[in-house]
Amino acid sequence: MTFRAAEKIFIDSLISVCSRQEAGSMAWLSISHVCKIGRTEYLNLKDTEIPPDKYESLLKILQELKTGRPLQYVIGETEFYGLTFKVNPSVLIPRPETEELVEWILSDVRNSKASIEGLKIIDIGTGSGCIPISLKKNLPEAQIYALDISPEALGVSKQNAVLNQTMVNFIQDDILNLLNEQLTDEKFGIIVSNPPYVKDSEKQQMLPNVLQHEPHLALFVPDNDPLIFYKAIAEFAIKHSDANGFLYLEINENLAEETVQLLKQMGFKNIELRQDLSGKDRMIRSQIY
Repeated sequence: MTFRAAEKIFIDSLISVCSRQEAGSMAWLSISHVCKIGRTEYLNLKDTEIPPDKYESLLKILQELKTGRPLQYVIGETEFYGLTFKVNPSVLIPRPETEELVEWILSDVRNSKASIEGLKIIDIGTGSGCIPISLKKNLPEAQIYALDISPEALGVSKQNAVLNQTMVNFIQDDILNLLNEQLTDEKFGIIVSNPPYVKDSEKQQMLPNVLQHEPHLALFVPDNDPLIFYKAIAEFAIKHSDANGFLYLEINENLAEETVQLLKQMGFKNIELRQDLSGKDRMIRSQIY
């Protein structure tokens, strides 16, 4: 069985659950993961025979993909901001939009005249740890904290910190009911969060592979209080921001104006709403004085 033939099998088998382009992408990513080869090498090896043991591994991956299970969960990892992260169903699969949020923060820090040494950053609702670990990797002098309610998610994020050789202070707590005294007297120059923001009524609009496999704890909020996490995070920021500290949020595109108004009402200034590369209202930066 050649790489080219295996790719065709993947595409033909997955066309019923996704587009041809996505099926081709999953074929390449599966082959890359199993055979440990780069894109250029793969293109040069398309008519080469796949070792039998590698082919068996590919078939096992294909069987799981046919059920609609996300590839990242099947192979147990994904890439985010140029780094490798372990993922499983206890954490959300990191999205490209969140990479844009990380890039915004890094760009602001690098353009600032303030010293990075001593800068404290906290990520609230960290999941896989993709945000704080990416920030720490690029801002090694900064002190990075990460909070999550889920012990399973924190187990994954701690693995990812080790995998990416970064030191992050992980804290288990609930932003809606903070009990951990470790944060009582802490002040942060940057507070960032990509909290749950999908309304229960929006479930029907979601892709089945997301709805059926990714953790609902990290996704959904009640229709009657969709900004519940933003209120709690903003209250935390009011108490725990340095002078002129920044709050960065990833948001529900359908609740952009409501989120901006909430921050205004709570006293935040210099509020900037930014669109992602798809043109959707996706993130906000603001300050509290």
